[in-house]
Amino acid sequence: MGISRLPISVFVFFLLSAHHHLSLGDPITCSGIVPMKHRSQMLSISDFGAVGDGTTLNTNAFNAAIDRIRNAKNVSVGTLLYVPRGVYLTQSFNLTSHMTLYLAHGAVIKALQDTEKWPLIDPLPSYGRGRERPGQRYISFIHGDGLTDVVITGKNGTIDGAGEPWWNMWRHGTLKFTRPGLVEFKNSTDILISHVVLQNSPFWTLHPVYCSGVVVHHVTILAPTDSPNTDGIDPDSSSNVCIEDSYISTGDDLVAVKSGWDEYGIAYNRPSRDITIRRITGSSPFAGIAIGSETSGGIQNVTVENITLYNSGIGVHIKTNIGRGGSIQGITVSGVHLEKVRTGIKISGDTGDHPDDKFNVSALPVVRGITIKNVWGIKVERAGMVQGLKDAPFTNLCFSNVTFTGTKGSPIWKCSDVVGAAEKVNPTACPELTSTSQQGGYCENQA
Repeated sequence: MGISRLPISVFVFFLLSAHHHLSLGDPITCSGIVPMKHRSQMLSISDFGAVGDGTTLNTNAFNAAIDRIRNAKNVSVGTLLYVPRGVYLTQSFNLTSHMTLYLAHGAVIKALQDTEKWPLIDPLPSYGRGRERPGQRYISFIHGDGLTDVVITGKNGTIDGAGEPWWNMWRHGTLKFTRPGLVEFKNSTDILISHVVLQNSPFWTLHPVYCSGVVVHHVTILAPTDSPNTDGIDPDSSSNVCIEDSYISTGDDLVAVKSGWDEYGIAYNRPSRDITIRRITGSSPFAGIAIGSETSGGIQNVTVENITLYNSGIGVHIKTNIGRGGSIQGITVSGVHLEKVRTGIKISGDTGDHPDDKFNVSALPVVRGITIKNVWGIKVERAGMVQGLKDAPFTNLCFSNVTFTGTKGSPIWKCSDVVGAAEKVNPTACPELTSTSQQGGYCENQA
């Protein structure tokens, strides 16, 4: 799988951004919420018999090394597990607290393509069932549950999910359970992932769920554009999350903030909140940055800034549906640059499927307090679609300094069941976003 070549305008934007950051000093960052930990103890996976020849199965070596870390006398100090250059084939394995998984340059941890022996775990309570199939779900390739103080880093080594067999099972309708993600942390705190390549996930690539204190920076996430549901990073019912300085090119949304699915997410009632997504570059046949569509626990206080997207379906997509319930509010998006996308901005109340027929049709989502400003796009086919619900209009929407140019004339806006303001928007936004004095004041307050 290759990476598509960046358009010249994106390359120029990189240069301008680099000059801007150099002239103003170090860029703003939130990565300090989970600092890099110095480990006084180190183990090498080679000491446990691992062989990086791409054919030897190393599951026992990874499990033995991680057991050693788990049972160390001074466990809170933590241990670094070093993976040297080579291709280390393994089945799925579980991490432990107070450890660093360090991948050297040229190191690859690769999933064994054996779908029949892949372990199963219970569905997430906020989803009620597997996301794709009823019942249990396959465990992620690298998994952590109930952990604290875990780092995955290195010299841009690779974690490879070898997802092709799983993608084909999805295409052929032969999946028995929901596909595994590449890396999932559940009920965990103080998680740091940096300077690694995550590629070819069978399903969602990086999934922190029910977590607090998660930092992801300087990662590269890759999957073919036709690989199904290979989201890049999906913070899910999680708080205090920082995602920065990364390149993502996958077959689905690059970053998608979630919080549970219909009646199960409403009952679990754990929101995603206090999330920053900054300086992300990439391409996707779906959305660059998404909120939803699983939003039943609520999504609050999300900041998205300095995003560069090209060859994509939608620039920014905020999506929910009848039966979701929950609220989406306090979302601020700024500094987005788009090239060659089908739709610049989409906010929709009719997107996403349901886990079963038990969802409450009266559980309508609340969408309000959305600010989207300083957005520029060229070769945009449709400027925006902003469609709320008749019985739950989306309110307090602000669009400011948004400019799109199309390939065949001016791209258009389409709106319904929304209330908000539009200032300095070109082409002119739909009448529902007219800048009245009251709405304009709201927009000015968000600038």
